[in-house]
Amino acid sequence: DDARYLVQGVDVWLNNPRRPLEASGTSGEKAAANGVLNFSVLDGWWAEGFNGKNGWAIGDPTKIYPNDAAQDEDDANSLYEILENQIVPLYYERDADNIPQGWLERSKASVITLTPVYSTRRMLREYCQNYVQAMTAGIMELPRKE
Repeated sequence: DDARYLVQGVDVWLNNPRRPLEASGTSGEKAAANGVLNFSVLDGWWAEGFNGKNGWAIGDPTKIYPNDAAQDEDDANSLYEILENQIVPLYYERDADNIPQGWLERSKASVITLTPVYSTRRMLREYCQNYVQAMTAGIMELPRKE
């Protein structure tokens, strides 16, 4: 699986499909679990996961566009503005020991806020709670043959 190796070497996961066409977002979820910061349109999982401190959001998801070209232009302007004024400066900002403290704080925030929510562990826990336990309870209530 080449993606496993690629995600380990990534600092920012750029995902910019046209809203609302995000397929599923699992690549961004996998990146977040590896401490990679997401930079994406607010669609799919990122619309729920983004909190302002665990990555960056492209564009304005509340705006209604007259056509795809207008949305593309706004999203491109947003992407370049955030990249130039927030992401790149934060990446290169270092303390006296040459450590990017701000970047690391945002990366930690990403792992802390996203990994527990977007994980197989959470999915299995909810499956067991919502389906298996309910099914088991239903079986216990069935009439028994004497």
